[in-house]
Amino acid sequence: MRDLISIIMNCKNGEIYLKKSISSIISQTYKNWELIFYDNCSKDSSISIARSFKNKKIKIFKARKSLKLYEARNEAVKLAKGKYITFLDTDDYWNKKKLLIQIQFLKKEKLRFCYTNYYCLFQKKKKIYTKRKKKEITTQSLLEDYNIGVITVMIEKKLLLQNKFNNKFDIIGDFDLFIKLSEMLQIGYIHKPLATYRLHALSLSQKKKSIYINELNYWIKKNMSKLKKKKLSIDKIKIFLIKLKIKSFFNIN
Repeated sequence: MRDLISIIMNCKNGEIYLKKSISSIISQTYKNWELIFYDNCSKDSSISIARSFKNKKIKIFKARKSLKLYEARNEAVKLAKGKYITFLDTDDYWNKKKLLIQIQFLKKEKLRFCYTNYYCLFQKKKKIYTKRKKKEITTQSLLEDYNIGVITVMIEKKLLLQNKFNNKFDIIGDFDLFIKLSEMLQIGYIHKPLATYRLHALSLSQKKKSIYINELNYWIKKNMSKLKKKKLSIDKIKIFLIKLKIKSFFNIN
């Protein structure tokens, strides 16, 4: 029997693009999946939309109180029954062969964690993210050019139970965790774009930039000495933070 893949969808007022996101899951060529739809106190019609699909593979859960994103991700992972975990947010969607290609890749390469290239969709124009071309992914290469999109990840559930997302974060929780995991195990990369990120006004908001800056400042202070001892450079992260502050100051997207 094929391994069960659990898809984590954390939702908070995600009704605008939700139908397309869920439809891209249902259309997957790999059929042994479950969707853990974890609603984080939405005030819109998100839950009604999820229920409208009338699919037994869609399992709907509600948070008792509003949680930070990565606390909600941790709670959703606990509910998953699959051997592998994937993530899809309510704004985004997948190539129909995404699950099949990734699980075949993990099995062939004997890996526990992989991610893929992706498209960015802004004002109906797709732009492919093509920077990473090296087959071998190291901690240093990620610190210099981090490009792991959480919606492109497939990872063993055991890894996420043993190494949880930091509940304090709302923006960089996946970056924080995946950098740690890169120090522990080999990460595989598939250059083919198998997911699409939707960029819109809310995702590029000034409020999100401010949170991003604060969280990245905190991460650098917390990890700088530890990484230095391991002879890992975070100079590129510092430069990125400076650029982010400049963009935020001048309100540049």
